[in-house]
Amino acid sequence: MLATKYETLQSTLTSMNSVVVAYSGGVDSALVAAVALQMLDERALAVTAISPSYPSYELQETKELAERLGIRHRLINTQEMDNPSYTANASNRCYYCKSELYGQLRRLAEHEGYEWVADGFNADDEGDYRPGVQAGRENAVRSPLKEASLTKTDIRAIAQELDLPVWNKPALACLSSRFPYGHVITLEKLTRVDQAE
Repeated sequence: MLATKYETLQSTLTSMNSVVVAYSGGVDSALVAAVALQMLDERALAVTAISPSYPSYELQETKELAERLGIRHRLINTQEMDNPSYTANASNRCYYCKSELYGQLRRLAEHEGYEWVADGFNADDEGDYRPGVQAGRENAVRSPLKEASLTKTDIRAIAQELDLPVWNKPALACLSSRFPYGHVITLEKLTRVDQAE
């Protein structure tokens, strides 16, 4: 069963022909990046978004993993903090963040000739409240893990088999998630949380 899902993931990524992977350094996006590299080689690019809501302590680990995988890796700066709809911190905050991210990745893909943008959304995420999924649909982002019906347990098992050091890494929410909805997000607040953690 797991082997079949893994083969589906491989064939899905192969059929994409070339891909930009939204790569945060967590197990989901790391698995997508690893298998994209395996199937597409130079036609796979991992991109990590840097913003005030991305924990600074994560960045080095994320870069080191990309280097270990051998996938080409790029950093971009996202500007969701410039959007009042994001900083207002309503329950759909993630939509505005993902719109900014996926919009940038879509433009990068089009400019550099990649056919698809892929994320780490998986089969277990479907039942959750995830406003960012709508932003993915609007930007034609593919979710290879979900397309292969891979659950979080499946993903960790495959990642362990592939010797990815993040196979058992806990899920990590962005720094903005530390604030209750309705509490305005500021750069100062995010910096304080980042330093405290």
